[in-house]
Amino acid sequence: MNTADLGLPVAVPSTALFTDQYELTMLQAALRSGTADRRSVFEVFTRRLPEGRRYGVVGGTGRVLDAVENFRFDETILGFLRERGILDEPTLAWLADFRFRGDIWGYPEGEVYFPGSPLMRVEGTFAEAVLLETVILSILNHDSAVAAAASRMSVAAGTRPLMEMGARRTHELGAVAASRAAYVGGFHTTSDLAAGFRYGIPTVGTSAHAFTLLHDTERDAFTAQVHSLGSGTTLLVDTFDVAEAVRTAVEVAGPDLGAVRIDSGDLLLIAHRVRQQLDELGATKTKIVVTSDLDEYAIASLAAAPVDAYGVGTQLVTGSGHPTCSMVYKLVARADSEEPGAPLRPVAKKSMGAKTSLGGRKWAARRQDEDGVATAEVIGTGTIPAELADRQLLVPLVSAGTVVAREPLDAARARHIAARDRLPLSATQLSRGEPVLATEYV
Repeated sequence: MNTADLGLPVAVPSTALFTDQYELTMLQAALRSGTADRRSVFEVFTRRLPEGRRYGVVGGTGRVLDAVENFRFDETILGFLRERGILDEPTLAWLADFRFRGDIWGYPEGEVYFPGSPLMRVEGTFAEAVLLETVILSILNHDSAVAAAASRMSVAAGTRPLMEMGARRTHELGAVAASRAAYVGGFHTTSDLAAGFRYGIPTVGTSAHAFTLLHDTERDAFTAQVHSLGSGTTLLVDTFDVAEAVRTAVEVAGPDLGAVRIDSGDLLLIAHRVRQQLDELGATKTKIVVTSDLDEYAIASLAAAPVDAYGVGTQLVTGSGHPTCSMVYKLVARADSEEPGAPLRPVAKKSMGAKTSLGGRKWAARRQDEDGVATAEVIGTGTIPAELADRQLLVPLVSAGTVVAREPLDAARARHIAARDRLPLSATQLSRGEPVLATEYV
């Protein structure tokens, strides 16, 4: 069963209104001026990484493909636009038959990126390509921010598993997307059942403090949970006194207790004390899970602690301080006429400050040394140098309106881990620094 095809109540029948009004008013004006059918190339990129970050992570590509397929204007949507007086009748008639029939190229999901990287290239008529700007940016900016935070946390955790637990800290739809992005970035499981159903991500969860408080004693709560879920369950031990709870947990579940969870206090100190106590009680295989407002720095600080797994919520789903990647969607080339064979002309915004962009339809490749370690992000227009031809980063995602690059989420996750491993070692440092690869324009 392909769970991505099932949909959920959290899915929407159309993504056409996940856009800004000016995308549609530009369409109307272009239709009137006769420029709507000019062949155009838009590119997604960011001028800088979030402050202090060494690399970015492409997240959300698969969701973009779903959004493009579902970008449809049905009668209800057209009626809304008509009633508000947003568009004229010729434009509404044009939208009624809209299907994206162009091409999309992009960095595959899970790949790393740097300032200036052409993460996604949308090619088609101006009319069809401009409509996709907002929905593409909203997905990529959010999912890439979460994936980058997840990647940093994954580096800090090493081989220890990571659980995504942020559903209650964000929008209910954003929670599903965040779970997906976190999995791409290196997390192993999620507590969000909608994400598990929609994307096949393994799910976890046992009990909260409320379950302990429901019962007359902590022993009663532990007994009820073990009887229901078995001795391999995870018991929450910090509702009252941790030492007493650990002792009770082992008495109730026996030495085969699966794990104990600590959700507050000095995690480093408590983890050491709990590990010693578990070992003294004969529960040498019982694991310790910590879940208290963690971020990559807190996880790194616990590297020497006897912790077996981490649960992360707020900091993960908010991008660990950087909830967006500041990606933009810019027209970089367009034809001089509506003729199918008209050549493309590079175009670019020129302005004061740092908001300039480079014109031209771009390719991207990653230079490597003899050991396969990346040394530079190379970006250019025209013909790619022969020595970089087999290291191109953009792959076809949509061809003539048909999605050609759907893949299992595990493929994106594996790709990210492999791409991160090919970066210089300094990429894994959590301290602030510049992008680990320089961007070369040729």
